[in-house]
Amino acid sequence: MSAVRISPATRVDGDVTVPGDKSISHRALIVGALARGRSYAGNVSPAADVQSTAACLRACGVWVRDFTDGRIAVEGSGPGESLQSPAGPLDCGNSGTTMRLLSGALAGHDCEALLDGDASLRRRPMARVTEPLEAMGASVHTAAGGTPPLEVHGRRRLNAINWEMSVASAQVKSAILLAALSGDGPTTVIEPRATRDHTERLLRLCGVSVRTESGGITLTPGPVAPFGLRVPGDISSAAFFLALAAARPGWRIRCLGVGLNHGRTGIIDVLRAMGADVGVEAEDAGDDSEPSGIVEVRGAPLHGATITSELTVRCIDELPVIAVLATQADGVTQIRDAAELRTKESDRLTETVNGLRAFGATCEVNDDGLVITGPVQLKAAHVDSHGDHRLAMAWGVAAALCDPPSGASVIEGGDAAAVSYPPFFDELMRVIGA
Repeated sequence: MSAVRISPATRVDGDVTVPGDKSISHRALIVGALARGRSYAGNVSPAADVQSTAACLRACGVWVRDFTDGRIAVEGSGPGESLQSPAGPLDCGNSGTTMRLLSGALAGHDCEALLDGDASLRRRPMARVTEPLEAMGASVHTAAGGTPPLEVHGRRRLNAINWEMSVASAQVKSAILLAALSGDGPTTVIEPRATRDHTERLLRLCGVSVRTESGGITLTPGPVAPFGLRVPGDISSAAFFLALAAARPGWRIRCLGVGLNHGRTGIIDVLRAMGADVGVEAEDAGDDSEPSGIVEVRGAPLHGATITSELTVRCIDELPVIAVLATQADGVTQIRDAAELRTKESDRLTETVNGLRAFGATCEVNDDGLVITGPVQLKAAHVDSHGDHRLAMAWGVAAALCDPPSGASVIEGGDAAAVSYPPFFDELMRVIGA
């Protein structure tokens, strides 16, 4: 992996347009493959993770065509008919979303597949998805310890189940719902905390009956119609620039056309709780469409905040950059209920603290979260992404917030950002005038 050098910013003021939402792009490809007919999506994420999903679908016999400017077309034959046994292992790369969601789709087809990935993905827990799929009648096996590779032997007709999830996970929920399209009756998933509902929205757009009530999501199998969709900008990518702008009075960033799904806007609530000036201009959207709009952040004096429970779930991907921002806030910021970060591309709790300490921050890690005390004048550092895209980008923001006389920071493995946001560092250097 290559290293990236980032110098401190002296001023931040501008507009940013981030790539299409990675989570929605995965789902557009997979649901498009399960629909009967040809679906179209625009502004699809260029992330390496999304490319892994497209490649795996092609290996399963799905017609996927790329056009320019992030446009794709996908053609499927309906649930139980669209996917074939691939000729070899399916390479999910670094993408847990690809592996978990595709395992659910494959479970509802009369086919066999082995899903594998890179060394990082091979450490991630998969038992949480194999258990419900096996309860539905598919045969799904992991390596020892419940980690990948993942071997799936599907069935064209699965059992309907009522499944109570022990961990709040949109990926596991989505795997069950995708398998439930081949169920013999309604399937209900009960979440301990509400997670992002991208899959439910897209399935409703395709005419599938998906009801949400009393903490449960019930899907009734039926025809899946093709769709047309423009993917909004990824708010998880925008979060790095929004946090950067929030750090200094007088700094400003406006992010255009970003997704405003309630399950993803925890970053906005956190920035406001810390004292930043946040404006949101929502665009008109239909009932089943993904909400989007313009988010503008202006820096202001910040104070510590507590992030816990549902709010943690709603900003789980943004917690590393929130931790960076917390070093600039007056007082203590506590992040709780975030044990899930230990099973991401890296142990994000431990590595976030290690990186922040390298920049001179005062912080501690515990079983399920972080405690950061500020404000601290960060100093240039030599840090490592550990192959984790969120950490690579968070260290870019930290480097931009360093004391200018301390010089440039070096981020080893900075190219990991391509997993979700390939041009991130180019855009960061433009914004900070480097």
